[in-house]
Amino acid sequence: MHFLYWLAREIAFGVIITVCAVFSVFSQASPPNIVDTASRPKVFAEGVVSTPFSEWATSFSPDGNTVYFSRGAIYWTVCYSKLVDGKWSRPVVAAFSGKYNDTDPFVSPDGKRMFFISNRPFKAGEEKPQKNYHIWYVDHLSGDEWSEPKHVDSPVCLDGANNYAPSVSSKGTLFFCSRGREGNAGMASYSAKWLGDHYEKPEKLALLGKEDMQDPFIAPDESYMVFLSGNDLYYCSKNANGWGTAQKLGPQVNNGDGNSSPYVSRDGKTLYYSSSRIQGFYKRNIKGKPLNYDELEAENISIFNSEGNILMIPVNLPASK
Repeated sequence: MHFLYWLAREIAFGVIITVCAVFSVFSQASPPNIVDTASRPKVFAEGVVSTPFSEWATSFSPDGNTVYFSRGAIYWTVCYSKLVDGKWSRPVVAAFSGKYNDTDPFVSPDGKRMFFISNRPFKAGEEKPQKNYHIWYVDHLSGDEWSEPKHVDSPVCLDGANNYAPSVSSKGTLFFCSRGREGNAGMASYSAKWLGDHYEKPEKLALLGKEDMQDPFIAPDESYMVFLSGNDLYYCSKNANGWGTAQKLGPQVNNGDGNSSPYVSRDGKTLYYSSSRIQGFYKRNIKGKPLNYDELEAENISIFNSEGNILMIPVNLPASK
């Protein structure tokens, strides 16, 4: 009897330990609660920054009082708006932009440098734009003044390869994406370490295996990344052993419409991203009378005409260090 009691007790303990271990594994593997289920996206600076035109690629100054973004259709242009008395001011074209195709501005965490994409000519005095889009940067001088644009040379920018969506960490590591670079099929993301006077050869990031990966936003301390694949935004954390498993953000963000250009605020509480999202914002009243021409025109020039807007949604991510 004593043996049977001991055996039953050992089996029970073993089951409990196994269940606890399995629960622990699943708890560690489950995605973090990045976006609360009750959260819904809102339009950022509606009617000022987000308009009936296309806007994308948001980046803020370290104090959060200046926002840089892209606008345009025929020509991409870097613009900025300033927060004055709690309201965003009418945007202004950045001094270095407005002539060539410029897009994807990203302000470094210390605010001393801004990276962007351009097809501008490499040499001063030339006017013909390049066939490819490369990464450029300007250094902050004072106020809203920036230096003359400088080209990021190889091994980051290569002849015949387009680069997009630069993002930089506090250590100076540069993240970007490129299509068909060095024989890699599709759109892939890369990181290049800053070695003090030049960049190391970029390394390909394969956080979704062979799936396309673009628009990488890197946290200032490189603890996590938010990126785009297809129409959807993903989150991936990093630790001493490398990158973890990438997790798609929930339907509050990914509703099937085209998303791009993720950016997380310094306090980790807001995700900004660009989207052609209409669902949840606008829907025709099919029970009402058909639209006349004036109503159709008003619909077409409204902010929800399927052109890209900048959206914002509360998130639960670590504050930047």
